[in-house]
Amino acid sequence: MKKIFSIAIVLLVTLSATAQDKKAKDLLDQVTAKIKSYDNITIDFKYTLNNSKENINKESKGNVIIQDNKYVLNFMGVTKIYDGKKSYTIVPEDEEVTISSLNDADDKAITPSKMLTFFSSGYKYSWDILQDVKGRKIQYIKLVPTNAKDQRKEVLLGIDSQTKNIFNVIEMGKNGTRTTLTVNSFKTNQPLSKNQFTFAASKYPNYYINKLD
Repeated sequence: MKKIFSIAIVLLVTLSATAQDKKAKDLLDQVTAKIKSYDNITIDFKYTLNNSKENINKESKGNVIIQDNKYVLNFMGVTKIYDGKKSYTIVPEDEEVTISSLNDADDKAITPSKMLTFFSSGYKYSWDILQDVKGRKIQYIKLVPTNAKDQRKEVLLGIDSQTKNIFNVIEMGKNGTRTTLTVNSFKTNQPLSKNQFTFAASKYPNYYINKLD
């Protein structure tokens, strides 16, 4: 009798976990569908990095415009333009532009062009806590990288339950580092210049052009 009871408990727990995982997948699918429905996205964000062991506590703000796999990112005094083929990193402090043909689509890092859909593969996911943030219901999904070599222990993806847009991304590293990207402003389908993702060398006449290929 005890054995049957134990088996029943295990089955109930397994079924509950499976149901929770399905809820997580359904919500992630809704987020992906919502993101793909936009022609372009403009985001203002805050980025924090903390590691209590190393006594590191940094905070920065930035913004990014995304259209398909193209983007313009302004972060920590650096502008990065990706036109779908080449990447242009502009550093005003050094008066230098680095040009690379590196394909961001092949990069394993969470690049701007896939920061809102990075979770589509390479993770195990599960339903996590629901938080009230200034009247907004933020549902968290826990993502655990399937690659054992990944330096991140887990990622928490905060999703606005009403809009199905991403509110924040929290990464916990195996070395104790915690990084958080919080979306302060999320705009979609904005009118963009036809040269929005085009690098114009004429704007940087005195800059050193560093071509990596």
